Amino acid sequence: MSIVKAFTLPHPPLAIPAVGRGKEYEISKTLAAMDEVAGQIAALAPETIIYITPHSILYSDYFHISPGGMASGDLGRFGCPNVRFDTIYDEELADEIERVAKYNDVLAGTQGEKDARLDHGVTVPMWYINRRYTDYQSVRVSQSGMSPSEHYLFGQVIAKAIENTDRKTVVIASSDLSHKLGEKSPYGFSEDGLKFDDAFVDAISEGDFFELLKMPTDMREKAAECGYNSMLILAGCLDKQNVEADLLSYEGQLGVGYAVASFCAAGFNAERNILEKYVEYMPDESRKKQNAEDEYQKLARQALEHAIKTDEKMNTPGGLPVDMTSKRAGVFVSIHKDGMLRGCIGTIAPTTASIAEEIVQNAISAGLSDNRFSPIDADEMCYLSYKVDILSESESISGVEELDVKKYGVIVTSGRKRGLLLPNLDGIDCVDEQIRIACGKAGITKGDKIALERFEVIRHG
Repeated sequence: MSIVKAFTLPHPPLAIPAVGRGKEYEISKTLAAMDEVAGQIAALAPETIIYITPHSILYSDYFHISPGGMASGDLGRFGCPNVRFDTIYDEELADEIERVAKYNDVLAGTQGEKDARLDHGVTVPMWYINRRYTDYQSVRVSQSGMSPSEHYLFGQVIAKAIENTDRKTVVIASSDLSHKLGEKSPYGFSEDGLKFDDAFVDAISEGDFFELLKMPTDMREKAAECGYNSMLILAGCLDKQNVEADLLSYEGQLGVGYAVASFCAAGFNAERNILEKYVEYMPDESRKKQNAEDEYQKLARQALEHAIKTDEKMNTPGGLPVDMTSKRAGVFVSIHKDGMLRGCIGTIAPTTASIAEEIVQNAISAGLSDNRFSPIDADEMCYLSYKVDILSESESISGVEELDVKKYGVIVTSGRKRGLLLPNLDGIDCVDEQIRIACGKAGITKGDKIALERFEVIRHG
């Protein structure tokens, strides 16, 4: 057996009447579509349902598979602790996913469980499904902080594990879309929210997973979505298959996008090798970005490439602009791969004789010494893009009213602890959030006395 059908379902807690208390009727089309999906699943009678959730434990470089024989959860955080859920896990399939992942050098497994309780990314779809059908086991897998292509690859791993265990399986991608669709949105409004939802819905309506993979990272981040990577894992599960897609509903009037769709494999098709085509597409996009680099970005790229190829630090080349060779400043170098952060190192104040030397030093450190990531290797160089931020000298300020999240970065100090956050970052729209994140990076806890500094940035890239 194999994947008999896949679905993308939203997870708004208010879709459950005990939580919604009448407000659920504002998304009546979504509720009807979710009930229709439950009926389809009951008719298919799968042995196992795989829930892909954005709200379980998330690691930057690891796909988590929930371990153990069973799990429970409730809606207590939404005011309904008596609405409870229990599920039996398909341990054999979970173990096989882990085994296939290891064989294919995909970082995934059952280690690192911090909270075994079922999250609402699972329980909301489960509430609808279990009203119609309960004779199944579950596997719960999480998104990660890795790139879109790695999420798609993990989907391929899951499909192979299903084939190896001969499971009759349904796959559920738990996927809310943009959280920035209007006045009722919990995060305000963004045009990128509308653009994201339009592009996402168009792609899934046609089963066009290549267009899904190509969606710009900055648009996704500005849209404040939480379901894109779940959908990419689902898409990977159907790689090299003709796909019959059916959009059952889409609604966004509550400020969050809710889409319900089904996907049915309709026969092997070697030409639908989406990931292979995307891997071919990525270097072309990276070359376009490299051709558009200014001197600051180009120097960062050359410094890292030289270090990887020769294992030596590059001397500062001649012919650079005077500002780069005669001035000193703190510098942050950020490296991205496939739209995702691959490394970032910076200095608050200058530590070398020039901005150029600071860029060389920090580009090498960002690529090879950022302990959040493995060192970049030679095979990755053609997929990378670079951003360089030149920091002004910081100045002390008396309070948050002197900050502007778009214009100023912030430095937060408490005793010997010091944290920094750059300005104008995607998804950070208020000063309180900026300070909270800077404190978190420094290990400064709520209630600690803090001093604030601000600085401006000239951004390249």
